[in-house]
Amino acid sequence: MSYALSTTLHTTFEDAVERTRKALADQGFGILTEIDMKATLKAKLGEDMEDYLILGACNPPLAHRAVNADRQIGLLLPCNVAVRTDTASDEDAVIVDAMDPQVMVQVSDQPGLRDVADEAATKLRAALDALNEERR
Repeated sequence: MSYALSTTLHTTFEDAVERTRKALADQGFGILTEIDMKATLKAKLGEDMEDYLILGACNPPLAHRAVNADRQIGLLLPCNVAVRTDTASDEDAVIVDAMDPQVMVQVSDQPGLRDVADEAATKLRAALDALNEERR
């Protein structure tokens, strides 16, 4: 099983990040954390890499249900969404990867968690679908 839900956008990195934030917000996700991998690796290791931003997305009602089903599931929260320049493409391409919430079900078989994972996956897929609809 893949652990990511993904789409590729043909736009600038900045536009992809802005559109991803909006698409997530439209599905009830707020951004709790933000990690700029490019800046962090440059500052800490002196290493260069492509634009790569990790957004820690959280849908509070779903997070509440998940933690009530399994207190340790917080180790897998928030749902990480990575927006990254596609280094394998010659054109302006940005990949948006979201952690597939079904991973939670593989880690924990607690009752009620599957329903939360299904709903979270539906919302994340809807956000990714909205990104694809915007470019049409």
